[in-house]
Amino acid sequence: MARRGGPGRVFLLALVLLLTLQTPASAAKKPCVILFQDFPANPFALLSTITSGFSILYEFSVIRGLALQIDDGFPTLLQKLPGVLRVSPGTLLRLRTTRSWDFLGLAENGRETPAWSSANLGADTIIGNIDTGVWPESQSFQDDGFGVPKGWRGVCDRGCDPTFRCNNKLIGARFFSAGLQAELWLAGDRGKLPSQEDLSSPRDYVGHGSHTLSTAGGSHVRGAGAFGHGTGTAAGGAPRARVAAYKACYAAGCSDVDVLAAVLAAVLAAVADGVHVLSLSLGSDEASDYLSDPIAIGTFFAVQSGVAVVCSAGNWGPQPGTVTNVAPWMFTVGASTMDRDFPAYVTFGGSLTIEGQSLGASTLPLGQAYPIVSGENANAANQPASNSSLCLAGSLDPAKVAGKIVVCVRGENSRVEKGHVVKQADGAGMVLCNDATSGDSVVADPHLVAAAHCSYSQCVRLFDYLRSTENPSGYINATDASFGVKPAPAMADFSSRGPNPVAPQILKPDITAPGVGVIAAYSGAVSPTELPFDDRRGVPYNIMSGTSISCPHVAGVAGLLRTKYPSWSPAVIKSAIMTTATTVANDGNQIQDETGAAATPFSYGSGHVKPVAALDPGLVYDTTLADYTNFLCSLKLTHNPVQDLQGSLPVGLPNLHVNLSVLGGLLLPLFNAAGERCACSRGPYGRPEDMNYPSIAVSCLSGSATVRRRVRNVGAPGEYRVAVVEPAGVRVTVAPDVLGFGVGEEKEFTVKLEVVDAEAASNYAFGSLVWSDENGSDAYGSGVSKAHRVRSPIVVRTKCG
Repeated sequence: MARRGGPGRVFLLALVLLLTLQTPASAAKKPCVILFQDFPANPFALLSTITSGFSILYEFSVIRGLALQIDDGFPTLLQKLPGVLRVSPGTLLRLRTTRSWDFLGLAENGRETPAWSSANLGADTIIGNIDTGVWPESQSFQDDGFGVPKGWRGVCDRGCDPTFRCNNKLIGARFFSAGLQAELWLAGDRGKLPSQEDLSSPRDYVGHGSHTLSTAGGSHVRGAGAFGHGTGTAAGGAPRARVAAYKACYAAGCSDVDVLAAVLAAVLAAVADGVHVLSLSLGSDEASDYLSDPIAIGTFFAVQSGVAVVCSAGNWGPQPGTVTNVAPWMFTVGASTMDRDFPAYVTFGGSLTIEGQSLGASTLPLGQAYPIVSGENANAANQPASNSSLCLAGSLDPAKVAGKIVVCVRGENSRVEKGHVVKQADGAGMVLCNDATSGDSVVADPHLVAAAHCSYSQCVRLFDYLRSTENPSGYINATDASFGVKPAPAMADFSSRGPNPVAPQILKPDITAPGVGVIAAYSGAVSPTELPFDDRRGVPYNIMSGTSISCPHVAGVAGLLRTKYPSWSPAVIKSAIMTTATTVANDGNQIQDETGAAATPFSYGSGHVKPVAALDPGLVYDTTLADYTNFLCSLKLTHNPVQDLQGSLPVGLPNLHVNLSVLGGLLLPLFNAAGERCACSRGPYGRPEDMNYPSIAVSCLSGSATVRRRVRNVGAPGEYRVAVVEPAGVRVTVAPDVLGFGVGEEKEFTVKLEVVDAEAASNYAFGSLVWSDENGSDAYGSGVSKAHRVRSPIVVRTKCG
């Protein structure tokens, strides 16, 4: 901030002259975020020295920042103001979208198990959700009879909606829309603006927010199902938790300006609302460096404030290097299946049958054969077969489709929209077939026509039949839910994959959880598909898929741990969940990816969440303030972590450079220990891979490298021994290999990685490290001792550049 007189004042006068010469005659306004070394005493006056064409949207004084809407052309010049660390333009972020808890071992036929009871179902933990708002009338958010928990200081801002009500379950709600309005209105995209009712209240007009919030902390609701399918008891992971909705997302997307405001409103060190766990089912299309990502900046402060932050990994899989929300303080979640599906059978040629999934209807009368036609052969005039094979809008010829079952290929438009296109052309039904890229990952959708979504391997048989038969025919039989499906879990094809494109020394995603075909609360104001042509409304529970949906599962589990262990830090909660995860499916084999091959840590991180084991982890890795400081400082000015990935991935990744001086001024001052700010000048910092993280990743390994880790005992006293599965081509030595612990004691160990066959690990090799005691403590009072298995994945790559 400039002072009266002196060089700062002279600089401002010079800058005003420069802007006078360079300002465009007519400039559109754009939103941006400014972060200062020190928050100016009068930001309006400071900005007025260079232009009057701005308005302040939000002030973030706690992180010395503000969001504003300013004439185009000024954001880059704002960087020259005294005390400004960074100016980031606003962008739109994207949302990522009953049986779960039985599958995860917390419930049995909808009833709580001793493990779930041991955490009191997450009672009095407060879970915040940054999403599209909430439908307060849902049974999942009805008052559970308890008073408002201690420490809650938030509000229920109902805006312009007089019917919106909070209660002792849904204890708070806020909405943030200034950034979105600025981006769409001033960019001329006024047609994309939500209604005024949507922009001016926390009510959910999309459905996504209600679904995710109820998955994390919704109450038990019996008789919940989707379109008559999967009826049972719906519940969140922490069903006795209190929940708060922070609406920063709309059908058009989420302005990162609003998301940052919502993050701060939710997590300001308990001096604001008092949230304990924050769930963010949103993110950008690609990973950003930590200085350009408002979510990374806001959540950095959140974790320092004691708030556990859980984020979705993204829906850009299965391509490698697509994972987002990759900062090490975020808990990043991929998506996988569970052991329930909704079978839909396609019978053709009299006796041949393939199996898919659907929440649609059967072709009726059941058993009556209908002609079958490939969309490729049903193209309308002037429409290429490449369009009609995908069943794009307007691509089908009703004369070729009427009364027939149409086979459509997955891709480009939405799965449900393809069925709508078939219905518009008077088709009798649709078989939706995966292409080779989508593999065997299929989804049950509430189709508008009789339908079945089938895997690539299943559809090969159907296409062979169509090519070999002059008059192909068949029918579709959609049935109710089927349980005990094997193998499960399996990775969803859409789940974004590692390696981490910003810092490959931090394995991302961290974990996977159910994110396919999940039934949860919904909005009464929108159709179940959120598509404009779907006129169905008032669906209380709906089925959704995505890393958006897996994220709140882990947030719910974090809520259980927060209730059972209120003194645990976010890093300890994260470690407990990661190190107790499993990489084995219910058929006894390794978790598979969408092709049926064994998945890797780049798909599932540490593995699939096991809440029961997480409630009694034995040992934990506690990532401290000093660990984060050293990690951030170790990202040197000249360090380009993405270079390590280039040349090995079939996708292009952005070149991300970290400016050390900006880093020290922007992120590190958010962490205050004993009243003193952290600073990179204090060194030494070590290496990024030395951060005390529950997983180990070393890229560009040449010769040998040694990483350090610390584990703390959170159970009974005991002795732990290590077991190692070595990555191909790499020798792993752990020292010491036996650790003895007293109550609460922390011990350090080293892991030496030596290359013995560089070619075998040239394009990543995977292993693991497991600490185990022989007679672990009993966390649930059953009297049966159990062994703790504290597992960390190891990822190594010998190829560089």
